[in-house]
Amino acid sequence: MRWWSNKRVPRVGEQRHRAQRASKNLAKQGRQLSPVVIEGRKIAASFWGKAWCDNLESYRDYEYRLPRGRTYVRNGSVLDLKVSAGEITALVSGTEVYDVKIRIKALESARWDSLKSRCAGQVGSLIELLQGRLSEPVMRIITDPEKGLFPKPVEIQMSCSCPDVARMCKHVAAVMYGVGARLDQHPEVLFLLRHVDQGELIASAVDLETTRREPKRKTIATEELGEVFGIELAGETPAVPASARRAAPRKSGAGGSSRGRPRKASAKR
Repeated sequence: MRWWSNKRVPRVGEQRHRAQRASKNLAKQGRQLSPVVIEGRKIAASFWGKAWCDNLESYRDYEYRLPRGRTYVRNGSVLDLKVSAGEITALVSGTEVYDVKIRIKALESARWDSLKSRCAGQVGSLIELLQGRLSEPVMRIITDPEKGLFPKPVEIQMSCSCPDVARMCKHVAAVMYGVGARLDQHPEVLFLLRHVDQGELIASAVDLETTRREPKRKTIATEELGEVFGIELAGETPAVPASARRAAPRKSGAGGSSRGRPRKASAKR
């Protein structure tokens, strides 16, 4: 039997009141808090927020803890949540105020390069990317559980100061859902967590387009040189200048010549 099995689960109103009181006490101590505030029943409304939560709920090893985490985040128990490169730190109200720390491994270079390559030419702008307004195939690539941007369970280290010895306690689960809510306002946080630059997805699209056009530009330039200067370039059929074609004399008959007109040189054949 686990340590919490006989403890009474606090009611929703009690949890909310406890969280508000703890938040006020921390503010009095001069703590700068960044709480997770949920409006309504939905934890996340944007593409990135919902995709994060969906991915979280695919972690089968933690599914028995996720419902309590959802309750905690909805009740305002995540008093503070801050994200830096590869790390999430939070304060969660429970019986006490607990410190939560979550570390997420940087995305492997090969995986990031593959992701950029698969998305190249399909990501039009940074605004489209962050607002989740890309095509469905691109979104499937980015949010793929195996090859996409979201971390796998083995890439996540979790710790909480509560007595629960489980790897993901309800306080950690609440923080993970809180990240989904935070992505609604700051989708760039996901890229920060994985130590990658979202601008590189745009840059790879530009580089690909430049590479595609370069051979065509070189061919056109070579043809233009031949026609403008009327010279035979190596490996090219000699071009006849337009001026020479217009000035070629008309023949009056077999062996005849055009009289009374200045003689002009005909194009070299």
